[in-house]
Amino acid sequence: MWKFWKKSQKDNEGSVIDKVDSYSPATIRRLVIYSVLLLTVFLYIVGIFWSSEPDAFEIATNDAYVETSDGKRLIIGYTTVATTEKIAGTLLEKSGGFLSNDVLPPSIFLDNIPSWEFGVLVQVRDMASVLRNHMSRSQSQSLENEFLKDAEPLFNNDHSQWIFPEAESKYRSGIEKLALYRQKLGQADSPEHQFYARADNLTAWLTLVEKRLGGLSQRLSASVGQERVNTDLSGDEAASQSTQSPESVMVKTPWMEIDDTFYEARGACWALVHLLKAIEVDFASVLEKKNAKASLAQIIRELEATQESIWSPVILNGSGFGLVANHSLVMASYISRANAGLIDLRELLNNG
Repeated sequence: MWKFWKKSQKDNEGSVIDKVDSYSPATIRRLVIYSVLLLTVFLYIVGIFWSSEPDAFEIATNDAYVETSDGKRLIIGYTTVATTEKIAGTLLEKSGGFLSNDVLPPSIFLDNIPSWEFGVLVQVRDMASVLRNHMSRSQSQSLENEFLKDAEPLFNNDHSQWIFPEAESKYRSGIEKLALYRQKLGQADSPEHQFYARADNLTAWLTLVEKRLGGLSQRLSASVGQERVNTDLSGDEAASQSTQSPESVMVKTPWMEIDDTFYEARGACWALVHLLKAIEVDFASVLEKKNAKASLAQIIRELEATQESIWSPVILNGSGFGLVANHSLVMASYISRANAGLIDLRELLNNG
């Protein structure tokens, strides 16, 4: 019995030694390398999934009608506000959520989709501003809407803020304020909450959109570098500026920012497609009176072309007439045509 017990003890000691030997430095090193590789592949796959852009959504108008004694009546402004809410909500609810303020992998290594988010966010901010300062006011001296007064600064919170407070919490609060404003529209007991679908209010928003698209078009075109003549004071003999500027300047988007600018423009156009379709509903009578529905439809078509699938794994930056494509110049072409259409539409609303 004693011999058997001593033999079993020796066998156990040998198995322990074998286990210790199996975890040699080389084995541990291999385990670490495999774990890092596995984690890298996992984060890469998650990053690809999170980098997918959300699809376009249908502009819902079913809830924009209210029953009256004469039948259904469209609640003016309901569609535009609801669409703005949906666009802002998509930023928070898409795959991966809001990534612009993430500080952990894989989000911290992604730059395309955060740029897309910023392009969308700028359009939400602009619409919130116009809703507050123009579309909800009957005159320049009218009181501003209580809900929109709170919503606009909430959307202007820093998009990279990730703590105390995080950007998402501010944007959710802004969406809630827009929802409260939308719910009050069309209610007979809340006449102070209005949406005025007038040509001058639409013009105020179009003017802002023109500047956004014009700036994006210039930045996209500068992907190949351009020498531009200074036209800052053109058209006004009495015009002046703070400091002297050279007669011509070389403009070129930095190589590391080309894809960021591209996706920012793509996000802005994605948001504008939806907003313009909502405007088409709420400002239908204005557009029809000015015979401008076809002009708006063409603008929407140009912007929809910017949302075509990208088959290249990277944003290419070939020269204008070179062998390799230049995605930025293609995007700039669509945006420039849409911007020209917006200028014509604004002139039509003002003078038509």
